[in-house]
Amino acid sequence: MISPLSVVADGVELGEGSVVEEFCVIGRSGPADAKTVIGPGATLRTHTVLYAGNVIGPKFATGHHALVRESNTIGENVSIGSLSVVEHHVTLGDRVRIHSQCFIPEFSVIEEDAWIGPRVTLTNAPFPRCPSVSTCMKGVHIEKGAKIGANATILPGVRIGAGAIIGSGTVVTRDVAPGAVVVGNPGRQTKTTDELTCPAGLDHRPYPPLESIGASA
Repeated sequence: MISPLSVVADGVELGEGSVVEEFCVIGRSGPADAKTVIGPGATLRTHTVLYAGNVIGPKFATGHHALVRESNTIGENVSIGSLSVVEHHVTLGDRVRIHSQCFIPEFSVIEEDAWIGPRVTLTNAPFPRCPSVSTCMKGVHIEKGAKIGANATILPGVRIGAGAIIGSGTVVTRDVAPGAVVVGNPGRQTKTTDELTCPAGLDHRPYPPLESIGASA
């Protein structure tokens, strides 16, 4: 179902059962000859703008006013929240969740099952406006199952290990080990996810053991 108030460019491959709500612009901006493929079961909510040249798996969903630039590879069952921006040449694995008002710049890699909280900012330019900035940009790499808390900032080239947790408001300036819990500015490891307990006092662990996701502390 495509709203008559939206624009879907010629040549866009939109999978069966997809919904494009009002005031969306799909596949018009970006490289004119780039292929745009959106898998079945997508839901593109009002005012989504998605450039040409994206290859997206099934069950893709956007919030309102989401912007996705060109040349991205996006897996299955990925969601991008309202007012979030995903720049070009980004890779998002299966089941990635990007919450509202996030900024994901070019060359970022977010692996499967990672969760990005609201207003998280990833960066990629070590020295903004440097004359050689285009040659020294390096995206953030977030490994599978990692979780980034609200308002966190991750500096260029940092790698967040599988299953790690970054606390709300943390500024991450260096690589984070798999399963680490990192908080503060600058971010410092305080424990591992295996050491976390339920704050409500229930007899369970908030997250599965690290070895279950193929990571070690």
